[in-house]
Amino acid sequence: MTASGPDPVAEQIAGRLRTLPLVDHHVHGCWLVDGSRGRFENALNEADTDPLPDWDSAFDTQLGFAIRARCAPLLDLPAHAEPDAYWQRRTELGESEVARRLLPAAGVGAWLVDTGFQGETCTPHELASVGGGNARVVLRLEVLAEQALAAGGHYRTTFAELLEAETVRHQAVGFKTVIAYRTGFAIDWSQPTPAAVDEAARRWAGVGGRLLDPLLLCFGIRTALALQARRGGLPLQFHVGFGDRDEDLHRTDPLLLLPLLRDPLATNASIALLHCYPYERQAGYLAQAFSGVHLDVGLAINYLGGRSRSLIARSLELAPFRKLLYSSDAFGPAELHYLGADLWREGTAAALASLVSDGHWSVADAQRVADLIASTNARRLYQL
Repeated sequence: MTASGPDPVAEQIAGRLRTLPLVDHHVHGCWLVDGSRGRFENALNEADTDPLPDWDSAFDTQLGFAIRARCAPLLDLPAHAEPDAYWQRRTELGESEVARRLLPAAGVGAWLVDTGFQGETCTPHELASVGGGNARVVLRLEVLAEQALAAGGHYRTTFAELLEAETVRHQAVGFKTVIAYRTGFAIDWSQPTPAAVDEAARRWAGVGGRLLDPLLLCFGIRTALALQARRGGLPLQFHVGFGDRDEDLHRTDPLLLLPLLRDPLATNASIALLHCYPYERQAGYLAQAFSGVHLDVGLAINYLGGRSRSLIARSLELAPFRKLLYSSDAFGPAELHYLGADLWREGTAAALASLVSDGHWSVADAQRVADLIASTNARRLYQL
């Protein structure tokens, strides 16, 4: 605000951002089938899947306040509606109608959907049908690895063939790894020998379940990078930082990826560091140091709510602007798909307007950078 009213520079940049269709380069499906209030409130806590105790409420969080402030008007409620009124209205409309109101309002032109964990959520096709735009698939490496083991046969060959076949079958635009959840990044990133992979696969076959072997996780990541090098495109996404409580957060600092990034296979590879909070500055350094490294600060934007502007501003500190991407990482409630976009637009407009007002940037530069992050960078990286 200026002494005479709204800042015209901020309004100009914010207006531009509202018109930009986004590429949400990492997202999951939304719910279309009704559920309980407990399911809804639990979905507003990224790190804890236990039922909330009776005395607690997910509405009393930055995310809960953001939902009441920003989503309520789209459901015909006043901004800051009380939690009980919000839930009652949500129940009256039903999950499918909530999605039909909120998803298109996100203004997303392309959804790049991680299908590795779907739960009760919709398919990529349904997401695009309700939300508008197009949906493309990102394949999760650990899911394919577990399928390859279940298929039997020679694991190294089976996994490599399955990776290529599923890429073609789904017309996938990239891969994702959740090694952050399985072992963290503090592992031996060197190329495992064929004999070591075969032995690790035999050991894993005797145990089964989730893939937790660091050597096999490394093998899967290196196999995906090799396929990327042969075919072009197919960026590899790494979950980094903030996430569920089954990860060791201190082992997900992206600087622990340096031994891999310095390997000739990965030095110039297309890699997207997802989320990054609270390691967004380390990720910015890696994006500057390695030509193929990109990053976003999605997911945490929703959970920081009204404080997300500072996170967005930090993401603009060191990373080259052609390496920054937008994502929501929304899963479940359609509120998360909408808020990811709405909070990003507002926070980015505020950060860019501040740089313009302080004389560091021109309005034209701010608008061009907004375009880059909103969609241009992702369309180049994923060859959309």
